[in-house]
Amino acid sequence: MVYNEIGKTGMKVSNLSFGASSLGGVFHGVREDEGIRAVHTAVDHGINFIDVSPYYGHLKAEMVLGKALKEIQRDRYFLSTKVGRYGKDGVNTWDYSAKRATASVYESMERLNVDYIDLINVHDVEFADLQQVVSETLPALVELRRKGVVGHVGITDLQPENLKWVIEHSEEGTVESVLCFCHYCLNDDLLLEYLDFLEERGIGVINASPLSMGLLSQRGAPDWHPATPALREACRKAAEYCAQQGYPIEKLAMQYSTGLNPRIATTLFSSANPANVLKNIEFVSEPADESLVAEVRRIIGDQMYVRWKNS
Repeated sequence: MVYNEIGKTGMKVSNLSFGASSLGGVFHGVREDEGIRAVHTAVDHGINFIDVSPYYGHLKAEMVLGKALKEIQRDRYFLSTKVGRYGKDGVNTWDYSAKRATASVYESMERLNVDYIDLINVHDVEFADLQQVVSETLPALVELRRKGVVGHVGITDLQPENLKWVIEHSEEGTVESVLCFCHYCLNDDLLLEYLDFLEERGIGVINASPLSMGLLSQRGAPDWHPATPALREACRKAAEYCAQQGYPIEKLAMQYSTGLNPRIATTLFSSANPANVLKNIEFVSEPADESLVAEVRRIIGDQMYVRWKNS
């Protein structure tokens, strides 16, 4: 496992990190005991950064993760969670007010069985009034950072231009990291265009969804995936080609996202299956086949960088 610092935070994290969304049954049903073992497997094999949110499974992911963390020494991992996006009774909700953000942090700590959050993020800022994020949400989190309740403050979104806007309109030093998903993977590396901007400001970069929410998999994207039919078909052909070469596209995608750019501190993947956790750790232990990367991107062709809206 390779370890990189997230910006200037001092958090030196594994280049492959554990995203706990699957613990909430976000993608399919999950057995709690198996999910707990998945967390333990990740940490026991060198993964030391774990990301979650109260939104995932509408609190369930944090609760399951909290049970897993009770059995792990606190100094063995860095923990990241979020504020702003929630849900109840199957209905998604959003609240980026300072009052709700502050309360949310303490509620998350209780569910997670910890008394300190290493990194607190404003979740999916595209659903917020960006000015409210700048003038209300982030200052509330900075105050918690001042009090020592949280260590560092970040923001997350699918759209990197939103992350850039928030940073440009915030006081220097407010935002210490960004988490962006589906923009540093085989079919879309738009995130590269923002690295100079972020690096100049000492802001760390967390990448997520190296499989592009299932597009880059042999199973294919789930029905709810917002990608266009043309992009789905291009990725299906790429996956088929990789299979013919005896090189699963999941393996290539994981290797691409974790191995080729040290300016990206870590890449999050999510699985509630211990065997899948081990498989992904094994994938990233060797470099990607760069000729296969080039061929996959050729197959995807004019569908490279095709974007969609978050939901």
